[in-house]
Amino acid sequence: MTRVFSLVTRVAPVAALLLAFATSSSAQTGRITQADVQKLQDSVYLADRDISTLRSRDSARASQLQSELDDLSDEVIYLRVKLRKERTLAQSEYNDVQSRIEDLRSRARGEGRLSSAPPLAPAPILRNPDPPSAPAAPRAPERPRATASRPEIPANTELDVRLSNILNSGTAQVEDRFEATTAADLVIDGRTIVPAGSVMRGVVSSVSPAGRLKRKAEMTVTFDQLTINGRSYPVRGTVTQAIEGEGVKGDLPRAGVGAGVGAIIGGILGGFKGAMAGVLIGGGGTIAATEGKEVELPQGTVLRVRIESPVPL
Repeated sequence: MTRVFSLVTRVAPVAALLLAFATSSSAQTGRITQADVQKLQDSVYLADRDISTLRSRDSARASQLQSELDDLSDEVIYLRVKLRKERTLAQSEYNDVQSRIEDLRSRARGEGRLSSAPPLAPAPILRNPDPPSAPAAPRAPERPRATASRPEIPANTELDVRLSNILNSGTAQVEDRFEATTAADLVIDGRTIVPAGSVMRGVVSSVSPAGRLKRKAEMTVTFDQLTINGRSYPVRGTVTQAIEGEGVKGDLPRAGVGAGVGAIIGGILGGFKGAMAGVLIGGGGTIAATEGKEVELPQGTVLRVRIESPVPL
């Protein structure tokens, strides 16, 4: 009995120390989830839009901030991968990236800056002023210059884009980048907003290859950038349909499609057969294959992409 009591008295302090360490570690780590990291990604998207707005006023400043934002975007990707692998992320590390993104957004919007112009000196007092001249006629307020309305891709617009890369759930990794080109002009109110052949950049958001435990392969791809005539714009695009296609018959015609419509013009794509067999697309753009097979999207596959929020151009 004495021996048992002695053992308990020796183990109790050690157990208490381990419990205190675990509690301290948990307090420092916090409960950061993938949803929190996605909020950082959303903030990067908003910051990109702020910089696009700034670019029309100060291109040099916008380029400087864009370079900073690219680095922050890489850090967000690093946090996402780290959280997925280690299943934990320090709250301080998350807060640091979050505050830097918000600071960049404030600078892009020109907030928190005071005028550096010196105060006006008081007007001197004249002892023998000249006779006052006739008062000048009141000046009419200046009217804003007439400018053409900025074009915009409305929310829920659908674009058909053709893959330039092969995507396979058995070989793809999270954060892999790929590209696709628009298959037809997007024409709104008689204006070509997105010409055919414009490049859309996509990213693999998640992937689960087929295996013994999970027989059903899944892969989620999203689009985050659209390049038109050499100029890039942030977008948020979700895949809604996969269409089988085998190249192009001759030169790609400049066929217009209306806003909200992403129909493939008949005869543009060689071997066009409609919806791809063995592929099911669910909410959020998750692409699933039939049981036991990998999700495979060959080069030339046409993806119908829905633009989730307006894109000012």
